[in-house]
Amino acid sequence: MGDLVKRCIAELAGTALLVYFGAGAAAITLMIARGTDTGTPFNIGIGALGGLGDWFAIGMAFAIVIAAVIYSMGRVSGAHINPAVTIALWATKRFPAGEAGAYIIAQLAGAALGSLLFAASAGMDAVTIGGLGATAPFPGIGYGQAILAEAIGTFVLMMVIMGIAVDKRAPPGFAGLVIGLTVGGVITTIGNITGSSLNTARTFGPYLIDSLLGGPSLWVYFPIYIIGPIIGSVVAAFFYDYLAGEGTATA
Repeated sequence: MGDLVKRCIAELAGTALLVYFGAGAAAITLMIARGTDTGTPFNIGIGALGGLGDWFAIGMAFAIVIAAVIYSMGRVSGAHINPAVTIALWATKRFPAGEAGAYIIAQLAGAALGSLLFAASAGMDAVTIGGLGATAPFPGIGYGQAILAEAIGTFVLMMVIMGIAVDKRAPPGFAGLVIGLTVGGVITTIGNITGSSLNTARTFGPYLIDSLLGGPSLWVYFPIYIIGPIIGSVVAAFFYDYLAGEGTATA
């Protein structure tokens, strides 16, 4: 039990850092734009501000913090820091059912803590202008399109996790770097479609703290960031097992 508590604390801390630095970078992008252009509307899309460069910068913020969390806490908890990853590992019988719920609760709590700490650090502009980096489909993107984009993005992420972190045949030492860069690349591409969450907790934290502090209420979109990432991750885990063809080679 004590070991599980320590692992859950690591998941909480890791997800808090992910949201603070990753979602925080998205909030800062909007805050900078409002500071340099007082005519910028509240709900302008990030990509409209600086084009693909904005999403690349945000993606790199996520990439760096994910790599840092994996290298610093991966040996403690596995650094899932994402309910979709935990669910995929549980679905393929690599993670105990009894611990999956505890991990997910820790991840959601950590995401909320990360958003709260970012609001405390950056001030109310982070909430009212930056929305704490909350994700939402961009104009012209339907619900189904958004779920598909999130599923595809998370599929790519989970395939990489299976190949570089789960499969025992993978070369050691590269997981943090490769997984982080994968997230950064996916964010750069689909950021202007869905905000590129790939992670239910990453969306939950900003949504909850925005609601509590008077920011935008985006809960109507929350199912997108549950359904898409879970479908993408679970399909990827089973697909990798099918391709690898050796169940004993992964753990």
